[in-house]
Amino acid sequence: MNRLPPVRKSFFIYQPVRMKTYSFYFSLLLLLFAVTTANAQNIVKSLERDVPGQGKVTIHQDERLDAAIGKEKLPASAGMPDEQQFIKVAGYRVQVYAGNNSRAARTEAQNIGYKVKEYFPDLKVYTTFTSPRWLCRVGDFRTIEEADATMRQLRSTGVFKEVSIVKEQVNIPL
Repeated sequence: MNRLPPVRKSFFIYQPVRMKTYSFYFSLLLLLFAVTTANAQNIVKSLERDVPGQGKVTIHQDERLDAAIGKEKLPASAGMPDEQQFIKVAGYRVQVYAGNNSRAARTEAQNIGYKVKEYFPDLKVYTTFTSPRWLCRVGDFRTIEEADATMRQLRSTGVFKEVSIVKEQVNIPL
């Protein structure tokens, strides 16, 4: 007689059933998380609840803060009409310094920025670290012609040696 070994039920036979069970529990957990998040919309309101035996919390704050809670980020000048709002667009800046990543390069970039402010007080100066170097760039120009005119003015002072035009996201007032 030819005897075959007993048939063992493999792990893989039950795998589709397990996957369905796991996906059901995962969906249930996700739904529970969504419902909990929807109920806790504002932490200020949940703190100000009157719970017997625990006292009452009262929060005094500006309405703008109350509106901002739970939101990603307010614009820098939200609700303040005297401050100007900006939009970021593709444009040009004039680069007046590019150093390495040392502390001396940082100081030099800041000093160049101060010199630009002395000669051209209306130009905005951006001193940033873009790995691996310190950069000092000025202006927010939409066209290359505007940037070129400013670059020529900077060169004509004789103070700024390494001046060039770079393409970058610039701040344009609304």
